Amino acid sequence: MSTHPQHDATMSPDQLARATAQAMYEADACSRALGLELLEVRPGYASMRMQVRPDFLNGHQICHGGLIFTLADSTFAFACNSYNINTVASGCSIEFLRPVPGGEELTAEAVEQTLSGRNGIYDIRITNRAGETVAMFRGKSAQIRGTVIPVAD
Repeated sequence: MSTHPQHDATMSPDQLARATAQAMYEADACSRALGLELLEVRPGYASMRMQVRPDFLNGHQICHGGLIFTLADSTFAFACNSYNINTVASGCSIEFLRPVPGGEELTAEAVEQTLSGRNGIYDIRITNRAGETVAMFRGKSAQIRGTVIPVAD
């Protein structure tokens, strides 16, 4: 039996965003395995946190760029699916601005820049404990068929 709530007309947009995020997080084995922590979700917005573990370091003993990308990409996913319409990435890019040592804590914040028809653009800022921006990610989203959580009739 599913513990996922159904979306009904009595849910506020914030409640719908949180319910959608809960269902997605439970199904997201990758984010959970990497220890990504979902901090906040509301319509068009999400934030997540990641501890930079020793096994996240590359040959230069700094956080592997792919893991910074994964943190940003997961945060992007929670933001663009916050309306309970299945949404996928259609493209994304990242700029790495400063190295991240082991033991650091990163926070990613995704903000919807535009949503037009089925397409959206989201900017994700990744910061360290000191609040310094370590990377900027831009994702383009495309809505597809279906919903994340069931819609009540």
